[in-house]
Amino acid sequence: MNKPLRKLVLLPAVLALVLPLAACGGDDDGEAGNGGTTTLTVYAAASLTSTFEQIGDEFEKAHDGVEVEFSFGGSSDLVTQIQEGAEADVFASADTANMDKLVDADLAGEDPRDFATNTLEIATPPDNPAEVASFQDLASKGLQLVVCAPEVPCGAATQTMADNLGVTLKPVSEEQSVTDVLAKVTSGEADAGVVYRTDVTAAGDAVHGVTFPESGDVVNTYPIAPVDGSDESDLAAQFVEFVLGDTGQQILQDAGFGQP
Repeated sequence: MNKPLRKLVLLPAVLALVLPLAACGGDDDGEAGNGGTTTLTVYAAASLTSTFEQIGDEFEKAHDGVEVEFSFGGSSDLVTQIQEGAEADVFASADTANMDKLVDADLAGEDPRDFATNTLEIATPPDNPAEVASFQDLASKGLQLVVCAPEVPCGAATQTMADNLGVTLKPVSEEQSVTDVLAKVTSGEADAGVVYRTDVTAAGDAVHGVTFPESGDVVNTYPIAPVDGSDESDLAAQFVEFVLGDTGQQILQDAGFGQP
């Protein structure tokens, strides 16, 4: 009769030892999550994908315990997400118009600063089956053309270029980002797509780039700013400075971006 009683007496003693250990384990995990790594969230235009990933890697090397997370997309979509409450620390746009939306909504933590420029280039499949040689060729009958939607910076630039040259474009698709346009070209769904020259450079042998002399007449300027209300405002400001510094600017120039 004593044995069952002894077991019941020992159980609380065992729990008394185990529960503090479990609690300690929980505290350790919490400290690692809260103090071990600081996450900086950057919303950036799709055309910045490869360059900002490189810049993010270099920023992490220079800032121990910091992890940079990116959300890439069309600048118009990104600024809308921020306006609707998305928790971004930094916003980098492919044009001034969408950055102005952030400023007008009182969501820019500091005055935006220009950090790069970009111009348009035509991307075709590697063998350029439609023999596109100029911007005017994009109006050729039967050409499967893909462009960015007009509310997206690359789309607005494309429309401005078409207006300047008196060319009427009839795209089969309007995409929300340059990466989507490029994907249509590389998959063979399009004969040509209008993107940025940096996108053609980044795509390498996957596409054929067609330059045109008028491209310099329409230049997109890229601004960057911390987002107001960020929990990491100091770190966000440091990231902006890093993009504008020697390392960031060299990475951007190597990718084909122009200086602001």
